[in-house]
Amino acid sequence: MKTIDVKALSDEDLVFKIVETNNTQLFAILYDRFSKVVYNKCYGFSKNKEEAEDLTHDVFIRLFVKLKTFKGNSKFSTWLYSFTYNFCVNYVQRNDYKKKEKVTVVTDNIKEDDVSQEIDDLTLFELKSEKLAKALSLIDPTEKMILLMKYQDDMTIKEIKDFLNIAESAVKMRIKRAKQKVVRTYEEL
Repeated sequence: MKTIDVKALSDEDLVFKIVETNNTQLFAILYDRFSKVVYNKCYGFSKNKEEAEDLTHDVFIRLFVKLKTFKGNSKFSTWLYSFTYNFCVNYVQRNDYKKKEKVTVVTDNIKEDDVSQEIDDLTLFELKSEKLAKALSLIDPTEKMILLMKYQDDMTIKEIKDFLNIAESAVKMRIKRAKQKVVRTYEEL
């Protein structure tokens, strides 16, 4: 029987081999390749080391079960990025009620038109980081996600468009609205 140098396999080929053989040792190699990236994504959502570690563990458990749904239409890293984001957004939404019990901020009553000034990137970056992290935790997870994609992950508008499968104008509008929302929430803290 011919031996395969699994370390030389592409991510996509490794995934297909795992699906084919259900081999946990191969999955461990995939884990080694991507655990830091997944952890950093999870940490971006939780801002808590232990919670991020738990989320990372949960992502990989779920990933082992869902790996067969990867069809190879994109790079595995892109698919995993999407998988992790969706997992974290769902996690945040499930636990959102707990946060709302602790802190009540009325932001939904503010209409978009009430924001008279245009929120530029400089305004966003000038916000104090601790207070900004709190404001980010209070806005809708999908708004937080698009801001993290743009500013933490340095994704271009085109990359976000492709990732979310929406028009560039929709990406720009969502980023604009998310920035307005986080600044308003920040100012209310």
